[in-house]
Amino acid sequence: MHELGIVFHALDRVERLAEENELTKIASVTMEFGEVSGVITSEMVRCWNWAVKKRPPVLQEAELKIEEIPAVTYCENCKRTYPTVQYGKICPHCQSPDTWLLRGNEINIKELEAY
Repeated sequence: MHELGIVFHALDRVERLAEENELTKIASVTMEFGEVSGVITSEMVRCWNWAVKKRPPVLQEAELKIEEIPAVTYCENCKRTYPTVQYGKICPHCQSPDTWLLRGNEINIKELEAY
C-alpha cells in the first residue's frame, strides 16, 4: 500500500508550509492524481483520515479533496494525442507503437485551504 507513504509525504510538506506561513488551521488539501498513477483514491482517503489524527492540531481536521488528471498519450508518428486508458500504448489513429505518456501519472498537491 503505497498510498500511506504518499499521505505521509504530503502531510510532511503541508505541515512545513503551515509552519512557514504561520497558519493556524488547514481546512482542506486538494491533491491531483494521474489516471495511471497507480493511486487508489479510496485507500488515499482512508489513509489520510487515519494519519491526520496523528499530526499537530493545525492538520487534524484537514479534509482531503481529490482531482483526477486524465491520462493522455502522444504519438511520435502521427503527432496526435489520445486517451491512454482507452487505447493503451498503440496509437488508435495510425497503429504506431512509437508513443509516450504526455500526462496522467502525476501526484501533486494542488491547493490548500487554510486560515
